[in-house]
Amino acid sequence: MNAPAPAIDIRSLRVDYGRLIAVDDLNLRVPRGEVFGLVGPNGAGKTSTFRVLTTLLEPTYGEIRLEGIDALDDVAAARRILGYMPDLAPVPSDLRVQEFLEFHAAAYGLGNSAQRRDRVVECLEEVSLSDVRTSWCRELSRGQTQRVVLAKTLLHRPRILILDEPASGLDPLARRELRGTLRKLAERGSTVFVSSHILGELAEMCTSLCVMNRGRLLASGTAEEVRSQLGVTARTLTVTVIGEVDPAASWLATQPGVNDLRISGAQICFEFRGSDDAQADLVAGLIQAGNRLKSFEEKRSTFEDILVEVAASNRRK
Repeated sequence: MNAPAPAIDIRSLRVDYGRLIAVDDLNLRVPRGEVFGLVGPNGAGKTSTFRVLTTLLEPTYGEIRLEGIDALDDVAAARRILGYMPDLAPVPSDLRVQEFLEFHAAAYGLGNSAQRRDRVVECLEEVSLSDVRTSWCRELSRGQTQRVVLAKTLLHRPRILILDEPASGLDPLARRELRGTLRKLAERGSTVFVSSHILGELAEMCTSLCVMNRGRLLASGTAEEVRSQLGVTARTLTVTVIGEVDPAASWLATQPGVNDLRISGAQICFEFRGSDDAQADLVAGLIQAGNRLKSFEEKRSTFEDILVEVAASNRRK
């Protein structure tokens, strides 16, 4: 039995704006049922990629398949399974939230008026905004507006959701609720492709992610796979020793991958570059050398640190 086609299959995608290459030979496959993140600094090519995926922009060349549908050849079929939420999408100020959503439900052809009202209620509950159903759109905060647009995107039960910076303007509680909503959608079989310039935010939200810069794909996979592909294996380790500190520090100073070693009281802090297995061997060797350890702590580079480095390398080129 053949495996189902991936939710999103991008092959050799290229997008040019005159002499500017916005997306450069992008190849990416997103499995079904994932919350998949796309991250990169401004100008990385995220929005251009999303505009092609949502059939709003014709690429210079390349192929896009959505659950096996050729999105460039059969636009109508692709749009039936797509839901797109652009960054900071506007809502009309002179409509109430329910009116705005019912208008779009009618545009999607979602049954009779009673069925459309029921679906609007369901979608507002999905984004934790049932209490603003009768509010004027102009009265909404920026974060509430984002969630109303997400509710609109969910109305026709799309199998693939394309969300461009959906957490923009949300407070921490709303961001947590958004993460829960996206995970529930994925558990029900939808595929969520979400972009952000905040890598740490995506790492918490997504099952897998990819990093783009200057139109090219730099890495993709799980959070740890992305770290490895970007060559970010450094982490800061802190060891608290019982007894004499100097023997442990002297032993560590001779080990491969150990740099910038510092002693503070009973603690030894140092940078370590190596795999998880190498780190485990380091700790085992330290104990085997006769040192007694009270505690061992690890602090990895944050994903924000990684993105800053990507952006810095972009400026240096």
